[in-house]
Amino acid sequence: MTLAILICDDSGMARKQMARALPPDWDAEISFAADGREGLEAIKAGKGEVLFLDLNMPVMDGYQVLEAIRAQDLPTLVIVVSGDIQPEAHQRVMKMGALAFLKKPVDAEQIEQVLNQYGIRGESKGNLSDVKVDVNPMDSYQEIANVAMGRAGDLLARLLGVFVVLPIPKVRMIEIAELRMALERVADDDTLSGVCQGFIGAGIAGEALLMFNESSFADIAGLMKYRGEVDDSAQLELLMDIASVLIGACLTGIADQLDISFSQSHPVVLGRHVKVQDLLKSGSAQWERTLSIEIAYSIENYDINCDLLLLFTEDSLPSLNQRLAYALD
Repeated sequence: MTLAILICDDSGMARKQMARALPPDWDAEISFAADGREGLEAIKAGKGEVLFLDLNMPVMDGYQVLEAIRAQDLPTLVIVVSGDIQPEAHQRVMKMGALAFLKKPVDAEQIEQVLNQYGIRGESKGNLSDVKVDVNPMDSYQEIANVAMGRAGDLLARLLGVFVVLPIPKVRMIEIAELRMALERVADDDTLSGVCQGFIGAGIAGEALLMFNESSFADIAGLMKYRGEVDDSAQLELLMDIASVLIGACLTGIADQLDISFSQSHPVVLGRHVKVQDLLKSGSAQWERTLSIEIAYSIENYDINCDLLLLFTEDSLPSLNQRLAYALD
């Protein structure tokens, strides 16, 4: 009997990777949903006897979908596939009724093991090898950033003993002047501290910029069990610690997915206690146009917020696109 499979993920790249990781001879029919609301509608229409569910999505995220499935007693078996690999994320979805939790990028052998473990595999008489999913470059950049963001969030969560709330990365091509204006709006006249670090490798170059809301330092110091007054020196130490985790892990996560390695420059602390419009003046991101990936991290139940910007030079795009093509082959 043909099984109705639903892949619910806002990323076309992730949907393609997930479809390709399924057993090619599985007697199944695949449907796709780009957000949680579409996913629930597909389940109600009988298209999701088995659901492969992402967590970070617009409209309705994976947690909300799991809540709705349980509240409405919908007939589906849920396997969560996410870039958010925090232990707390894993525990939460399992308590909410998921059969299994798999990290992105998905692994075909792990999928096969889970299907066999729960008796879902069934007969081998189908043909899923010809499933087609369109993927555009911006979507691919976002998914690469999503997985890297999850790795960095996991390290931060383990370091601080907290749950890191992960957003949907914002990816776009922008002018440097437009970037400066956008940062000013985000800041809303609050002062920030910032760290800038260059990176280069395999024809790809850019700057990572971490902007930290200074109101967060007190909570960060408490979580890191910092003893003493949180003065300028202490804030600088805390800022560099967080920057090392988030920038380093994100760049490593991107490099691993693209099968490259980045060389990183020494981090530069941008002007202390300055307005955000002055941050880029001190950095080396002096390009006319940039691919911008913005990740706004926050900590659940704490007043801790920071924005990570990954800025790729325009002439890095051919190499990026080539590497992404290899990842999708």
